[in-house]
Amino acid sequence: MGLAAATAPWVTSATDAAAGGTATQGRAAQGTATQAAGAQPDGPGIAELAHQMVVGRISAVELTRYYLERIERIDRRGPGLRAVIEVNPDAMREARRLDAERRTRGVRGPLHGLPMLMKDLFDTADRMHTTAGSLALEGGRPKVDSAVAAKLRAAGAVLLGKTNLSEWAGGISITHHPGWSARGGQTRNPYKLDRSPSESSSGTAVAAAANLCVAGIGTETNGSIVDPAAANSVVGVKPTVGLISRAGMIQGVPSQDSVGPIARTVRDAAIVLGTLVGVDERDPATKASRGHLHLDYTQFLDDDGLRGARIGVPREVYFGYSSHADEITEQAIEVMRKAGATIVDPADIPTAQQLEDTETSIVVQAYEAKRAINRYLSTTPGDHPRSLPELIAFNREHADRELLYVRQDGLEAIQALDFSDAEYRAALATNHRLSRTEGIDAVLRQHRLDALVMPTSAPPGKIDLINGDNYLGGSSTPAALAGYPAINVPAGFAFGLPVGITFIGTAWSEPVLLRLAHAYEQKSQARRTPTYRPADIGL
Repeated sequence: MGLAAATAPWVTSATDAAAGGTATQGRAAQGTATQAAGAQPDGPGIAELAHQMVVGRISAVELTRYYLERIERIDRRGPGLRAVIEVNPDAMREARRLDAERRTRGVRGPLHGLPMLMKDLFDTADRMHTTAGSLALEGGRPKVDSAVAAKLRAAGAVLLGKTNLSEWAGGISITHHPGWSARGGQTRNPYKLDRSPSESSSGTAVAAAANLCVAGIGTETNGSIVDPAAANSVVGVKPTVGLISRAGMIQGVPSQDSVGPIARTVRDAAIVLGTLVGVDERDPATKASRGHLHLDYTQFLDDDGLRGARIGVPREVYFGYSSHADEITEQAIEVMRKAGATIVDPADIPTAQQLEDTETSIVVQAYEAKRAINRYLSTTPGDHPRSLPELIAFNREHADRELLYVRQDGLEAIQALDFSDAEYRAALATNHRLSRTEGIDAVLRQHRLDALVMPTSAPPGKIDLINGDNYLGGSSTPAALAGYPAINVPAGFAFGLPVGITFIGTAWSEPVLLRLAHAYEQKSQARRTPTYRPADIGL
């Protein structure tokens, strides 16, 4: 079996016991998963694993074998998380090659030999599929790596596989079915198996939480990184649009789409972020990142980074939909205050309600999504639908699997709505005005703030494949429409269900947000390992 789980140096006994799959083990692990202050609840992070490789304690082959076996034991069997939609059939070969390269040529980068998972939206020029969770794209065969896959390979990462998601990044249906796709089935929350994994990067967040990889890559249009990160008690970084190239990715709304890391700690997320940034001629949005990007974001991490910071609390809209999220966020704010931060409360975003109500978001989403889907389908080699109308027809023909739980009213609405270029440009300008100059930037400027903080979302509700999951509220819209950065950090638990907080800032403020998020993480020590509680009548 390779390295035994009980002796693997990167796994705690609490994590491994909880992952065994029985109700008794799950409940027992819940009590033991709370770690002492300062402990690492999931074992060593990226830097420590890299050091263990340097000193020869572990190899890429051993680590990759361990994760592949863990995916089989926990994701496919056991609790049956269904976070991984596909494993790379060449993962072990890549690991052997990287071990040999380490011996003969040295280390490529900070991720050399470390297994990573990526959302099933990124092209990989290998034997893996790129499908957005859709059966229609199983015949697609990208000939070139996406920019993200190329960056990971260049940094020496082992591409372990791809993660499940809400099909077409949630765009297939207007009804809320987070973590479900026809190809991957339903992803389940590792803290309680009948709870929602939340939003389209759910597979990546669940995989990171359950230690099925060192870290993973997600994408966000509006909430698809930060919300599942919150629901699964991990760190999720949604960068400024343009910091990371989207070339070779199945995009939804390019003016809002971000690529970002999901990891168990802020430090690990910062390391991954630095490997992904860069100007790419294939993605014109990245030109704006010149002069703003950093190859090493760990330089901004400071355990005392909250001292002297000015943090605003936007209460209008972003509080009040969940008493549990509110209570945990109030506790988090008190941690920040005690750590030396100046809390400005309230510091409301002037346009908060307008951002939630504006119909210009529908114009932008429909206009961009139709063109993005058609562009990808028409240019990707392979036997698959070549346009959005053909995709809709395919789904109807395979309704017994593709439309088992969801309608494709989302795709049909995108196809039916037809806005002119002028209407689109006006709507996009309105979105940017309300979210940037009259929104986030206005409140930051008024109160001289470094960032804003608010609950990310409510504790995850139950999975409901028939009616769609219940969604109470969230805080992702301002940063989404602005294209600005946001970071979710675990903040606590309500009845064993995770709750996170989100820091947001102005464009290119990732260094500031990472500093604040890391300092809060170190002070709060809020994350726990998953408990894998089974479904029951009550909680």
